[in-house]
Amino acid sequence: MSLIGKEIESFEAQAYHNGKFIDVSSEDFKGKWNVVCFYPADFSFVCPTELEDLQDQYAALKELGTEVYSVSTDTHYTHKAWHDHSDAISKIEYIMVADPSHTISRIFDVLDEESGLSQRGTFIIDPDGVVQTVEINADGIGRDASGLIDKIRAAQYVRTHPGEVCPAKWKEGEDTLTPSLDLVGKI
Repeated sequence: MSLIGKEIESFEAQAYHNGKFIDVSSEDFKGKWNVVCFYPADFSFVCPTELEDLQDQYAALKELGTEVYSVSTDTHYTHKAWHDHSDAISKIEYIMVADPSHTISRIFDVLDEESGLSQRGTFIIDPDGVVQTVEINADGIGRDASGLIDKIRAAQYVRTHPGEVCPAKWKEGEDTLTPSLDLVGKI
C-alpha cells in the first residue's frame, strides 16, 4: 500500500544528534520539510557511503528548510559508537534515529521482517507530515542524495502553486505544466 499522500503515523524514538541523545517524534516533522532516510545497519558497507553523501547535501537541504533524519533498527547507543569510530559517519550533523523496536520501519513499510533490518528507503515529507515521495532500493544499491534537492524544490513548488505540475527533469525556474484537456496528446 502506497504511503504517498498519507500523513505519517505517530511515533516516538530516541536519537543521536550532535553529541547528545535526544527524543524525536512524528510531531517534530510538522512545520518543515523532512527527508527520512532508512538504512539497514550501522557498521556496515554501503550505508556509511550513503549517509556521508547525505551529509554532503545537508547544507543545501537546510537552505530549503528541510531537516534530515537517518533511521536504522540499531540503538541510539550504537549510532553514537558508529559516529565516534567512523571517519564517514563522524561528519554527520543531522539526526540519527534509533528504531530497535522496528516501530518506525513498520510505519514506513521498509522493515525486512526476516532480517529485522530496514530496507534502503528515502521519504520526503511535507510540513503537514504528509509523504510526498518514496524511493526504496534493494540492499546492494546505494542512493545518490543529490537528487533530493530537485525533488524537494519540485514538491515545494507544487505545494505553493496549486494546479501546476513539474515535468520530468524539472529544475527551479523552468516551465511547469498546467494539466488541462488542451494538453492531452500534445506532450
